[in-house]
Amino acid sequence: MSDTKKLYRQIADSIAAEIESGRYKPGDRLPTERDLALQFGVSRPTLREALIALEILGMIEARHGHGILVVEN
Repeated sequence: MSDTKKLYRQIADSIAAEIESGRYKPGDRLPTERDLALQFGVSRPTLREALIALEILGMIEARHGHGILVVEN
């Protein structure tokens, strides 16, 4: 497994943990990609990989004009 793959997975796991802990609730908007990339100290493409993984898991949904929203599990 490459370092990049591990890194995006760690970020996805971290965001998922914040959702599961209730820091972000269904309907909440996550910070912007730019802000999240800065928060985790990664490039936006790496962050996008993490967000795609969370979207595939059904935890978030990217809506044009609305940002990245936490969805009901």
